Amino acid sequence: MTKQVSITRRLEFDSGHRIPSHGGQCRNIHGHRYCLDLTLSGEVLHREGASDDGMILDFGDIKTLAQEHLVSKWDHAFLIYRGDTALLNFLQSMDNHKTVVLDAIPTVENLAQVAFDILAPVFKDCFGHHLQLTKLVLFETPNCWAEVSAPVRLPAQD
Repeated sequence: MTKQVSITRRLEFDSGHRIPSHGGQCRNIHGHRYCLDLTLSGEVLHREGASDDGMILDFGDIKTLAQEHLVSKWDHAFLIYRGDTALLNFLQSMDNHKTVVLDAIPTVENLAQVAFDILAPVFKDCFGHHLQLTKLVLFETPNCWAEVSAPVRLPAQD
C-alpha cells in the first residue's frame, strides 16, 4: 500500500492592499508581512543515489517554484481589486509601480484562494511523480490567517 506523506514549506513576502468598502481601518492603504505555508502531499521517492531519494520534493524546489509563480509577483507589490477604480487609476499613473490587479477584493481569504489556484497546478505531478498541494495557509498577521485545502487524492493502484 502506498503511503501519502505531507511536507510544508514557509515563505514570506510583503504586500500592500486595502479593502475599499470595509467599515474599519482596513479600508485604508496599508501593508502586511505575509507568511505563506504550502503543504504538499505525495509519495516518498525511493531512487538509490538520487539527490531526492527519501523525499517528496526538495524544500528548495518548493521555494523556487513558489517564488517563480507567486511570491516574486506579489512581493513588494500592491494587491488591488479591479473594482477599486480610483486607487487603481492612481497606481497606474505611477511609472513602474508594481501593482497586481485581482478579480476579487484582496482579503486574506480571497488572496489564499487565488494563491492556491495559481500554485496547485504548478505542483501537480511535479517532476514526474504524484504530488498535490493539499493545504495553503496565508498569514496576514501572526494572529490572523486563512486556509485553503483540497482532499488528498491517492495515485491509481496497479
